[in-house]
Amino acid sequence: MKKTRRKFSNEFKAKVAIEALRERYSLSELAQKFEIHPNQIAKWKKYFLDNATAAFESNGKSSNEANEDVEKLYTKIGRLEVERDFLKKSLKKTGLL
Repeated sequence: MKKTRRKFSNEFKAKVAIEALRERYSLSELAQKFEIHPNQIAKWKKYFLDNATAAFESNGKSSNEANEDVEKLYTKIGRLEVERDFLKKSLKKTGLL
């Protein structure tokens, strides 16, 4: 009988890693609590610590700039839809569609 692999969400992994960082419980106690192997907790904890600096990095765009980009894209989508409708009507008039 084939056993399926369990998949954990990123939120769950972060929760377990943070609990391991707090060191209130040992890895074996956390493993029993969350029903995973202690080695897996240690891996998630190490990965969490290695990538902690990414939380404070910014990509250079503020939320205002991101909203402006979204507005530009919506404007372009609207323009392309109007062009498509025009071309569709023109093709129907000429009998090509």
